[in-house]
Amino acid sequence: MFVHNKRLQYTVRVAGPNPGLANLLLEQFGGPQGELAAAMRYFTQGLAELDPGRKDLLMDIATEELSHLEIIGSIVGMLNRGAKGKLAEAAEEEADLYRSLTGAGNDSHITSLLYGGGPALVNSAGVPWTAAYVDSIGEPTADLRSNIAAEARAKIVYERLINVTDDPGIRDALQFLMTRELAHQVSFEKALHSIQPNFPQGKLPGNPKYTRTYFNLSQGDEPAPRGPWNQGDGWDYVADPQPAIDGGDGSASVELPSEDENVVQALKQRTASDPDSNPLTGADLGSGMAEQKK
Repeated sequence: MFVHNKRLQYTVRVAGPNPGLANLLLEQFGGPQGELAAAMRYFTQGLAELDPGRKDLLMDIATEELSHLEIIGSIVGMLNRGAKGKLAEAAEEEADLYRSLTGAGNDSHITSLLYGGGPALVNSAGVPWTAAYVDSIGEPTADLRSNIAAEARAKIVYERLINVTDDPGIRDALQFLMTRELAHQVSFEKALHSIQPNFPQGKLPGNPKYTRTYFNLSQGDEPAPRGPWNQGDGWDYVADPQPAIDGGDGSASVELPSEDENVVQALKQRTASDPDSNPLTGADLGSGMAEQKK
């Protein structure tokens, strides 16, 4: 059961209206790295989780992400409050109103017109939120790694948002939200490594012939860089890989019943190309080459 507490998790003070900044903040409201995506990712993972400790972890962080969504949405609403009133009450002449919404050189006027200045489940470019942002796979050792990466990406977005505003109250709130992304990363990483072993993900170990093989597929004049990702620690470095690495001829084949094979061969013969032909085509007619072929 969820109960809404009317007080925000963190106190937010906005110095003044700024529709342009409000539009940028929508990235963390309805964007792929935003708070709704995080809440839904962890909530759905938590519902399916069998381990009681990880289930609580996921549900707790999912609930906190909803509180962060409320913080971002509240900031967006406050930044748009002046525009909301002006649009609703036609408080300015048309040209002045348009300039007040677009003066920062952004698309905040779209948000104001379509959503009345309220937070919308879109990103800063107006793209609607989608469940495709929830990339869970149902395997804890894979999902926890994905969660760590998601928190890292969100942290970077918050850094960028902090860099585009000088409003001290908003910067303070964004700093708090950014810091919570770090805390969540630590929790998820601890949960991941409390599962031993946790690599490789899932149950099957992989073919040992290829688990420590590195193929140099970036060919060029300069020598390929080497490092711990492709040398030492048991790596087998293949400098010039050629198909097929399994020792076969690299071709694709399928065993077909004889009746299917006969049909396929008939199709192959019926649709075969004549390499010696030079047919007159529409392209020839359109380019004037038809006269030269006569």
